[in-house]
Amino acid sequence: MDLAQRIRDSFDRQSLMATLEARLTAIAPGAVEITAPILPGVRQQQGHAHAALSFALGDTAAGYAALTVLPEDMEVVTSEIKIHLLAPGRGEQVLARGRVVRPGRRLVIVTADVFALRDGQEHHIALLTGTMVPVPASG
Repeated sequence: MDLAQRIRDSFDRQSLMATLEARLTAIAPGAVEITAPILPGVRQQQGHAHAALSFALGDTAAGYAALTVLPEDMEVVTSEIKIHLLAPGRGEQVLARGRVVRPGRRLVIVTADVFALRDGQEHHIALLTGTMVPVPASG
């Protein structure tokens, strides 16, 4: 199975991403991009995208970036991930770009930049750094 199809098949099994109406918009070795609309149900009290949306998309983009550098019989789980919130998530969509910083057999170090898309421009709203752990694929 080719890399993009493998990532898409796995992504399609994530019910949270379906709930958020998230879409994979780019897949390359060591890098994945995901977008999602800022829906009424994912806003905080001031009307901006909730930080949980930034976290969910950033974690997922970073995880799939890690998966792109692993063998087909492996998956990943997040061991730890940290988020730096940089600005309010004002806009129509959120975009997360995950990438591998350092691949490894036991640990994959990752990062994700999260942007709010507003009036056709990207506004950097969060930075995530973390560690993914390769695990055997289930099933």
